[in-house]
Amino acid sequence: MPNMLDFSGFETTLVERGLQGLTVAEQVDAFCRDITLAGFPARRFNMSIGTLHPRHGAHSYVWRRDEGLATELHPRRRSGEETDGYLRSPIYRLRSTDEVTLRRRLDGGGPLEFPILAELSSAGMTDYAARLVSFGDVQRGNPTKLFDPKRNRPDPMQGIFFSCATDEPEGFDDAQLHQVADLLPYLALAVKSRSTFDVAQTLLETYLGADAGGRVLTGEIDRHSVQNIQAVIWFCDLRGFSRMASRISQDALVELLDTYLEVMARPVLDNRGQILKFMGDGFLATFDFAKGSRQMVCADAVQAARQLVAHVPQFNASRRADGKETLDFGVAIHMGEVLYGNIGTEERLDFTVVGSAVNEASRIEGLCRPLGRHVLVSSAVHDAAAPANGALLSLGVHALRGIGEPQELFTIADG
Repeated sequence: MPNMLDFSGFETTLVERGLQGLTVAEQVDAFCRDITLAGFPARRFNMSIGTLHPRHGAHSYVWRRDEGLATELHPRRRSGEETDGYLRSPIYRLRSTDEVTLRRRLDGGGPLEFPILAELSSAGMTDYAARLVSFGDVQRGNPTKLFDPKRNRPDPMQGIFFSCATDEPEGFDDAQLHQVADLLPYLALAVKSRSTFDVAQTLLETYLGADAGGRVLTGEIDRHSVQNIQAVIWFCDLRGFSRMASRISQDALVELLDTYLEVMARPVLDNRGQILKFMGDGFLATFDFAKGSRQMVCADAVQAARQLVAHVPQFNASRRADGKETLDFGVAIHMGEVLYGNIGTEERLDFTVVGSAVNEASRIEGLCRPLGRHVLVSSAVHDAAAPANGALLSLGVHALRGIGEPQELFTIADG
């Protein structure tokens, strides 16, 4: 008679944890702890799940009996590109074939086909078992192939990979492994519930910004859901991109635009700003007064521009030394009351800011080239930021196209 484990009530507990919205890490930690306390003799577990993230392609959760849970983020691979380590792993073997289980003894003394198995064997493990649970079909004997042949890579959100290893001399008991396998669809369901939320949050933050994405995710989706906020408007544009677009290759053009937008965006994000939208070769960002005093927020925006002025000349010199194309930039910094929220049609909404302050920021940015300056700061921001951010140089009073009152504009030294 096999030594069966008492897992009674585990299925219900797993579903309840999913309904409670516990993080994936919390769910995996509790699951591994529960089944080992019930007598399952594993020393190490791994659960991996793909995700949709601009930098990370998958999350792995490694649980060790003596250490608890550790999480790992795996870099997102480009389409058609796989790392050698991934290609030589059990998870790739299962994801790229119709197999759903893999079992290997680790103490036979012979060569082991996957590097991770050699590592586990060196650590004293004797037996290894892995299973892939598809989100598409969890019925035994009817596996769903988790591979997208059109993209030549696994579909990232179509299942979980779960493995365990033991140092027991006799290895795992087959009946106990089946008991754990019967629980995995419940774990997969609970994990999928939270992972779907996490993916939605990541995608909204990626495409809308952290604050705007959070608002949409929590229900601000009505077309007329807008509010008045006080904010600094940060409007920037890359100079020379349109001319460049007609004379370099598509790949070089994409590399150029992505590289410079990253350079332009980093000071904004590092100084508590939010990028609301990219507009071709520029973007619109805000610094919300709800995040600090008027002086501090304006100083953050000016500091972001100072960092840009200091960094871009060095960056361009490095690119020219490598024989690469370079671009210049213009930035306008203004402040005022704006409408913040959903604007658009019933079928297609944009979470953005609108109002006279936005229009004025756009007009100010248009004067960067005629005035021969990289950065133009409105008098309102100048007055609010001083003296926290050092002296700004006055450029005199200038008329703004379509705006009634001329404004005194300021710039950063060497900007």
